[in-house]
Amino acid sequence: MARIESKVRDLVGTDADMRTAVEVVLERADGGEVEWADVRDELTSGQWGRLIEKGILVDGEEGFRLADPEGARAGLEENTSATSTSSSTSTPSIDTGDSSWSKYDKGAAVVTVGLFLGYSVSEVRNIIGGVMDVALGPLAEMLPFYAVVMVLALATGLYSTLLQANLMDMEKMGKYQERMKDIQKRQKDAKERGDDAALEKIQEEQMEAMGDQMGMFKEQFRPMVWIMFLTIPVFLWMYWAIGVGGNAEPHIITENIVLPLVGSVSWTAGVLGPMQAWIVWYFLCSMGFTQIIRKALNIDMTPSSA
Repeated sequence: MARIESKVRDLVGTDADMRTAVEVVLERADGGEVEWADVRDELTSGQWGRLIEKGILVDGEEGFRLADPEGARAGLEENTSATSTSSSTSTPSIDTGDSSWSKYDKGAAVVTVGLFLGYSVSEVRNIIGGVMDVALGPLAEMLPFYAVVMVLALATGLYSTLLQANLMDMEKMGKYQERMKDIQKRQKDAKERGDDAALEKIQEEQMEAMGDQMGMFKEQFRPMVWIMFLTIPVFLWMYWAIGVGGNAEPHIITENIVLPLVGSVSWTAGVLGPMQAWIVWYFLCSMGFTQIIRKALNIDMTPSSA
């Protein structure tokens, strides 16, 4: 059996979705070359990478070409009769989707990195604090500062929960965890049997799963970028408002806060090591509100394949 035919058969046998991927590439290449832009509407970046990694797609003059189109077609035909026997030993197929970030995600990431400068550069902090004060200043005038922090903790907890729920696929992450557990179990069984051929195949599958893991990591980090993009300006306003940092002057009048086991302290006093009173109060409010919001909206952030 030709080398490419065998690779296509094995690839489709371990992941049923790869059959469609190979068929799409065969159709779009049509004896010539194919580029990622030609198939990105029907293939995920993970599937495209696996075709290149397996040598089914090789470098062409301008894009990629099929190493052996006839062998690829033969591998698909061969797999038709073998699917039923291979499905019992292969891991569940996971469509990780296109984990590449949009231009908006990348733009938010760049701006977020710039916002981090506000923690160490007073000029940046003063600019951001002044801009945010347009919206938050009236709130600070109406409410005591401890209540302002509670409102901010409620707002950040709400949009953080909604962003994670909408930008992270818990079901897909659960399926990935199931796949890794299944690979580890079969690897252990193969070692106990001394089956070197099965171990080699499982190790190849494990390497492919590691590629999927990078995509899942990017998807997990994506909502964090947006959360930081929205939350850092809020933190910088609190820095600016109560005068956190060397030689910083407060811009609003605040009274001391009374904390359990600590008593009455100023907002910038250290209460848990270097952690100041304002950040401790914010985290206490944020953790409490976040749990209430998740319960109220029935949002479960635990990966599940159900």
